[in-house]
Amino acid sequence: MPQLIQYIQSYLTSDLTPGAAGNVFWALVYILLVFGGLSVAVIAMNWLERKILAHMQVRLGPMRVGPHGLLQPIADAIKLLLKEDIIPAEADSFVFWIAPFIVVLAAFTVFVVVPFGPTHAITDMNIGILFMLGVSSLSVLGIVMAGWASNSHYPLIGALRSSAQMVSYEVAMGLAVVSAILMTSLNATGTGTLSMIGIVQAQQAQGEWFIFKFFPLGLIAFFIFAVAMVAETNRAPFDLPEAESELTAGFHTEYSGFRWSLFFLAEYSAMIAVSSIAVTLWLGGWLRPFPNLLHGTTWELAFSLFPGLTFLFLAGMCFYSTARMPKHPYFRVQTIGLASFGVVLALIGLALFIPQVSLRIQDIYWFCMKVAAFMYLYIWYRGTFPRYRFDQLMKVGWKVLLPMGLGVLILTASVALMQTLWHP
Repeated sequence: MPQLIQYIQSYLTSDLTPGAAGNVFWALVYILLVFGGLSVAVIAMNWLERKILAHMQVRLGPMRVGPHGLLQPIADAIKLLLKEDIIPAEADSFVFWIAPFIVVLAAFTVFVVVPFGPTHAITDMNIGILFMLGVSSLSVLGIVMAGWASNSHYPLIGALRSSAQMVSYEVAMGLAVVSAILMTSLNATGTGTLSMIGIVQAQQAQGEWFIFKFFPLGLIAFFIFAVAMVAETNRAPFDLPEAESELTAGFHTEYSGFRWSLFFLAEYSAMIAVSSIAVTLWLGGWLRPFPNLLHGTTWELAFSLFPGLTFLFLAGMCFYSTARMPKHPYFRVQTIGLASFGVVLALIGLALFIPQVSLRIQDIYWFCMKVAAFMYLYIWYRGTFPRYRFDQLMKVGWKVLLPMGLGVLILTASVALMQTLWHP
């Protein structure tokens, strides 16, 4: 125990480099924190998506299990674990069994190089962005395997749709990413970087996020990536591989119980992964808003209070809802539960005001807040846009995004070259 306390104290008082935490202990801690945090984020997204869509459609959403349905994801998880695991008689049992694990592993492995802060990353690869794009693309193999192994027409069609969709939008996404990488080369040496941490540091050194770079080229590249990442994760309005209107449930029609939940887990993990890429490339990663415009001791202090104030605000919402709960014995347990949840949030908020904790947590806070904004957009899209037809999906990918991506890449390279020549 004294050695563990010494490790924690050394971490809070030292400036560790990513991938070189000094010992195996902190490397393991990083991995467990990312895995646990991602799992909690998926649970929270499950509840938030159902509640937000319900309010968009003027209904209540989950309300029965726990106060305001907070325990609904746990009830769903228990139900899925207890359901019978069925494998079709004519299916390829081994491929059918391993397909969902490939999808989950691909989605989780991406986070090895995600930089939540300048020192808050499991590792810092010099080809980090290529690693993220390459590994995230492997999830389509699990989807194709699941559709083929099911030995059913509908899952096979869904799997083929997913592969065609991935090929169509991966090209445009890659062109947008290369445009952002070109922007990192505008430094004294004239060399760019593929390191995820290096890309954020380049934005910090240049004094602006890449979404505003060479306006409007950075914004257009970001738009291309934002559209492509929705298609890559098979989300509405591009959820053709699992279109229930014509394919029942698409590539995972024959799956049930725990294996189906793995596809569900992988989908939300992939959404968070591509949102992390977008935040890192175009929105400054862990950097707080306007670091070059609003600087100084006063502004630094003001922005350092945001993490604690956010949790206190959420705690206040819980206490407000607790006060509004019906004063009936039937709601006593839910009232106590919601109040206890508010107390936990308030304690976390107060802990975040401690200077040492605030210093280490604010980078992670700003990164997670930006990713949360993307996750809300995913939900907003689902509740707003109708599903595209498959021919419309292909048309957008090949006839709209691909030419736009090529044009933005050429213009970005030209502008970067001219700026380098004029200001060596």
